[in-house]
Amino acid sequence: MLRVSQVYVIRHKVLVEGQSIRSVAREMQVSRNAVRKYVRAENPEPVRQVTRPRARSVTEAVRGRTLELIEEWRPRTTPKQRITGTRLHEQLLTEGKRVGVTTVRAIYREWKRERREVFVPLVHRAGDEAQVDFFEVTVDVRGERRKAWKFVMRLMYSGRDFAWVYDRSDQVSFLDGHVRAFEHFGSVPHRCIYDNLTPAVRKVVFPKRELTARFTALASHYLFEPCFARPGTGHDKGGVESRGRGIRLQHLTPIPQADSLGEISGELLRRLDEQARRKKDADGRTIEEKFSEECPQMLVLPPSPFLVRKVVTVTASRSAQVRVEGAYYSVPSVWAGLEVTAYVGPEDVEIVCRGEKTTHERQRFGKKVTVYRHYLPELSRKPQALRQVAPELLRELGEPFAEFWRMLVDRHGPADAARVLARVLEAVCERGEAVVGEVLRRMLRDGQTGLLALPCKQEVPVRIVVPEPLRGIEIEQARARDYDALLHEAGDD
Repeated sequence: MLRVSQVYVIRHKVLVEGQSIRSVAREMQVSRNAVRKYVRAENPEPVRQVTRPRARSVTEAVRGRTLELIEEWRPRTTPKQRITGTRLHEQLLTEGKRVGVTTVRAIYREWKRERREVFVPLVHRAGDEAQVDFFEVTVDVRGERRKAWKFVMRLMYSGRDFAWVYDRSDQVSFLDGHVRAFEHFGSVPHRCIYDNLTPAVRKVVFPKRELTARFTALASHYLFEPCFARPGTGHDKGGVESRGRGIRLQHLTPIPQADSLGEISGELLRRLDEQARRKKDADGRTIEEKFSEECPQMLVLPPSPFLVRKVVTVTASRSAQVRVEGAYYSVPSVWAGLEVTAYVGPEDVEIVCRGEKTTHERQRFGKKVTVYRHYLPELSRKPQALRQVAPELLRELGEPFAEFWRMLVDRHGPADAARVLARVLEAVCERGEAVVGEVLRRMLRDGQTGLLALPCKQEVPVRIVVPEPLRGIEIEQARARDYDALLHEAGDD
């Protein structure tokens, strides 16, 4: 077969220079038929004429066994321990097949191509669709590096994003993310698309899902339609998948540092809103402009937000502690043995009993949080226990109690200081922390060391009322030696 450059020379000599076919054939050392063919051809580029397909005896000989191995090994693989053409080639060599690795790879590549999913270009309409997912991130909170979870909701028409960082990816955080996102957008999309994640789906009976009660209540409250991707198929909601990774790289790198996840989330949301104001699409419109077009097409927010807190009923133990989702929280000692109600939020836990409430920062599984203010009545009666927990209690009470304790320890030692502090706590229980704190502050300022200035509760004398008929009867006072004499007489008998 001639090269393209040779064909060009032949055509130029015959058609432009006017040379004969015989002379050109003699000069180019090709046959006259070849010269005549390229001169008359509409497409002068040389094309290989294949009269019959080439025999591929080796490929056909191993194709069947290769496909059998693929089907046999598929149940024994994972995405990270997957089948490769090299491994198939090694197995075929072990079985005595004489074949090259390139041939085996070509068979496996064609097998995958035939089964590869073809993606359909979708149309995203204004106000119709949002995609939702959680993503793992790393943060530094109060100097501690730890794993957290980023909730992302993306409006697919405008590209507007909402993101918030949580300590865990449980149902409470999942529901709270929706409430915050809808409030931030000021409206609700008609449909939200999810993976088959546990906070939303109890059971998958494809193509249907059995939803959790709390998620069903959320969808009913905001009137949106929950939709779900096929099990094990992440690209059904590829918009939020790619955007979640992009947010992590663009706005959470380097690792953010703050005193709380709330501060990190607030800064992240501010950056996303700033990006929406300046980022433009191919038509020159910003995300914010497209969102202003999309927002009127979305659902209206209900008058009140959905209550995301999980309600748990537990009984306070004898040590005035309650166990909520594997973590332990102290409650006022007077609640010991009573049934209390815990309202679990994404960041804190509110515990309510008989109209009173105490709030703790939500802890991870197995952690304990103790507030020693809850045990003031007990500590006022137990100086030794008070001595053991004095540093923790005084951190809670602050000044002037801490200064007063240091003065007592310096002058009288820890044991006597604990007894005196117990009297102070008794006064706190009776008169209140503010009143006693002011008295201590005045005592320390004036250099007093006693507790006489503390406003103690006055003893009320008990009045015994004697009935009228008994008032004239005199009762002789007994003495101990009279009873001894009686006992000796009884012994002599």
